[in-house]
Parts: sequence; C-alpha cells; structure tokens
Amino acid sequence: MKKTGIAELPLHTGWVPRWLFNRMEKLAYAIVAIIIEEHGAKELLRRLADPFWFQAFGNVLGFDWHSSGLTTVVTSALKEALGRGDLGVLVCGGKGKASKRTPIELEVAADKLSLSEDKLLELKYASRMSAKVDNVAIQAGYPLYHHVIVVTEEGDWAVIQQGMNARDKTARRYHWLSEKVQSFVNEPHTAIVGDVVKDVVLDMTARESEGARKVSVDLVKEKPDKIQKIIKALKSIKHQTLLTGEKPSISYLSMPMDINWDALKRAYEFQPRNYEELLGIRGIGASTVRGLALISEIVYGEKPSWRDPVKYSFAFGGKDGVPYPVDRVAMDEAIRFLMATLESAKIEEKERLEALKRLRVFVPETKA
Repeated sequence: MKKTGIAELPLHTGWVPRWLFNRMEKLAYAIVAIIIEEHGAKELLRRLADPFWFQAFGNVLGFDWHSSGLTTVVTSALKEALGRGDLGVLVCGGKGKASKRTPIELEVAADKLSLSEDKLLELKYASRMSAKVDNVAIQAGYPLYHHVIVVTEEGDWAVIQQGMNARDKTARRYHWLSEKVQSFVNEPHTAIVGDVVKDVVLDMTARESEGARKVSVDLVKEKPDKIQKIIKALKSIKHQTLLTGEKPSISYLSMPMDINWDALKRAYEFQPRNYEELLGIRGIGASTVRGLALISEIVYGEKPSWRDPVKYSFAFGGKDGVPYPVDRVAMDEAIRFLMATLESAKIEEKERLEALKRLRVFVPETKA
C-alpha cells in the first residue's frame, strides 16, 4: 500500500465567498461529468482517493492550494455539484455537524441510486469504520472534524476525511477507496497526507501491528478483571520486563487512565473474532485501544507500530528529497489527466485557461 503526502495543511479560518464557491461548483460539475462519461464512476473514485489528483483538483477549482480548507471546501463543492443527481454519484457527510448526518444522507442516497438494503448497510459500515479507524486505531493527535463518503450507483465508495491537531494548528487528511480495502484494520488507506511527521504515533493498522492486534483480541475474550490486574501490576513496576525476558525497546510506554471498562465488558460478552470486530464495538475508544496495545508489547512482546504512517510532506521540501522525495511520476500523471479533462470540459475558453494556469501553480519547481 502507498501512503503519501504532498502539501502543507495549515488551518485557515473564514468563509469562502459565495461567488467563488458557485464557480467552484460549476467547474467541479464540468470536470466530473467528463470523467464519468469517458472513464466511468469508478475512475472518479480512484482519482478522489489519489492525494496528488485531489490536491490538483482543488487547485484547478480555484481554492487556496496549501490550506486545510481545501479538503472541506472542495468536497462541499463536489457535494453540491453531484447533488443534481444526474451523474449517478452522490456525496454524503461534510464538516462538523454535517458529518453526523452521514447515515441519514446515505439512506437518501441509496434511495436515489436504487441501492439495495444490504448495500446500504455496507456503506454505513464503511463510513462508520473508516472514521473509527482514523480516530482510534491511528493515534497521531488528529481527531476527525470532517468526513465525507462518495457513493456510486454500483455501490462503490471513496472516503475523504480530515483531522485537526489543535496544539500545532495543522490538519491531516485520510483517503480510502472501496476496491482497495481488503481489511479495515490492515493497511486500508490509499493515502494519508499531512505536513507534520510525528516521532511517536500508534498505528494499529500497520502490518507490523498484526501481532498486537491478535493479542488485543485474545485479551478482551478474557474477563475484564484479568486486564485490570495486568494494568495494576504494570503501574506498580517502574521498569517492565517482557515475558521473553527482554526490556521494552521504547521508553514512552504509559498506561492510559481512562480505559472504558464497560466497553471491555461488552467486548467480553461479544467475543470478537478479529480486531475489526473489536474496534467496531461501541465504546472501544483511543484509550482502550492504546491500553491493549501497551499490554501486548510490555507483557507479551508483540509490538505495535509506533511509526507515523504519513510518508512525506511537500511542505518539508519534498522536491529536494527531504524528508522523502516527491513522487513526480504520480504527480505528473495527475496533472496530465486533469489537463485532458479540462480540454474536454464544457466551459468557456477564458475559464478553461484560468483553470490551466491554476494547475501550473500546483507543479513544484525543480532545481536547475
């Protein structure tokens, strides 16, 4: 799986002028209509799940290319454009309170797209679990405040959601694509983008966390009393030793204080078969997941991943190869695709030229 980042996402406040938003909506409709007509709705989802294309798309529409607001405004414009209902694709959810209405909006969308009840349940599950994973299974300090799911009449979907770090005023965006998700808890993303690479991030979706995921499931199948005893013992010992006789390899292991014991009781009664089922249980939140992960490492020697899944940031000088090189092949392909789409879009020539100019701004300069 590829996880990539291309742009700084500082938090910007304020509102988009209505005249600009109306233009963005009009241009978004023209672009996605051509994509769906020539390549199909699945290709549109693939593009939205591609962080390079999504960022370039936002730039073409005329929004501030490097701010966190690009995510919320572009998806909002896309929601309005697709809301006409004539392209067989709809957007549900949004920012803040709008994200809470996603299940209801999915019901309306399923009716408009003639989706079955089973498919509606799948879409609701995808929406809920993608949000749960990025809020709980990945702990980088970016609680979600924006969540949208793009749905086609075939029942395919893409999720674009964003979290905010109130401390350093930055955002982090997560991309999902239904055809790429084999498991919601094992490398499920197409991309995670942000401008800060954290030193310590608990990533229970990493392949390296497989052992810790299994131990976590085994733990909750035992009575919660056993977990309580383990935690009590760990807190009373200053220097822990694994059952293997080894010392933990990291020095930042600290047991959270607010583990949800009621949720663990529900987990014990439910007896989850795997980590995805465990994560889906009501009340299993970040502290409980972290507590189980720490027990997995300290007591059983099954270490979760503490590596930040963000691969690189354009803001850190990615064009110079620091900390990671920009994927110029992917970026160039995204730009070529958008340029070809703009040439075919039913828009005025002046508007087309302005969009192409904005697209060129997106291209990073290269050293001479």
